[in-house]
Amino acid sequence: MPKTKITTIGGGSGQYALLSGLRDLSEITIDAIVSMVDSGGSTGRLRDELGILPPGDVLKCLLALSPQREIARALFLKRFSKDKRLKGHNSGNMLLTMLSRYTGSFPAGVQALGEILDVRGNILPVTTDRATLVAELTDGTRIFGENAIDMPRGGQLSKIKDVYLVPHHSGCITAYPPVIDAINAADYIIIGPGDLFTSILSNIVVPGVKDAIKRTKATIVYVVNIMTKYGETHNYSGVDFIEKLEEGIGRSVQIVIGNRTKPDDAILEGYRKQEAEFVEFIDEQKFWQNRKFYLTDLLDTSGSIVRHDSQKLARLIQDIILT
Repeated sequence: MPKTKITTIGGGSGQYALLSGLRDLSEITIDAIVSMVDSGGSTGRLRDELGILPPGDVLKCLLALSPQREIARALFLKRFSKDKRLKGHNSGNMLLTMLSRYTGSFPAGVQALGEILDVRGNILPVTTDRATLVAELTDGTRIFGENAIDMPRGGQLSKIKDVYLVPHHSGCITAYPPVIDAINAADYIIIGPGDLFTSILSNIVVPGVKDAIKRTKATIVYVVNIMTKYGETHNYSGVDFIEKLEEGIGRSVQIVIGNRTKPDDAILEGYRKQEAEFVEFIDEQKFWQNRKFYLTDLLDTSGSIVRHDSQKLARLIQDIILT
């Protein structure tokens, strides 16, 4: 039987959790489309100092799809501390940077590191053009850079209205061609989980991606976040997440996956200090009638951090694509 082709769209820890579970499903092939706007930490320094594409989110995806994931995480996420220039960088970002510069292109560097890690699947930067993500707020204010957008803003008087990309040097930004091919060839496109504006819509606003999603015959699946994020999705319900995503992609999603299990009060209290709340789903039959909705226990709170459980999520997706 031919394998089911799955294309994922996202970035950050959310896509890491998703890919970590999907990696072990033998019935599928995986193409992971990754956001290229990360501007914080080691990734931001490398981008600014060396003029390369941000390696951080790509590295997470490579590690997630590696059969040596745990060993690789320990090695490639280890940060340098002694050398003044290297301090704060992790070894994986540095290796990916070196491979990209030596091969002459970022995608070639990603492919080379994928060979080292024996990854199962393809990791595709959404674009190879350097760009800055800009958020436009409802009051007309603009915030430049993914890291700045992620920073909490006092008072939260204005919400993010839209995001767009500003090119660094070239006059335009285009999608990396294999990204469009992966969208066109997919049986299922899984969007999320991840920060709605900086990890997900930052992919969609790359010219060519939205049009490809609108044309594709693939089934669109959206994995909704478990918690809101102050500065991005403050006071969002599950429906708010879905409606904003659908506005961004220009079409409805066919399948929605949500978590129903609420974290313990002690964990939630820690998130409340960051103005983050548990995402609730309202019972509106009119809204759900055109979408399949899977609301189940997907919670992982190990380390007092709320995230999707990779194995629970993978089992649910396996059930969906096999029925």
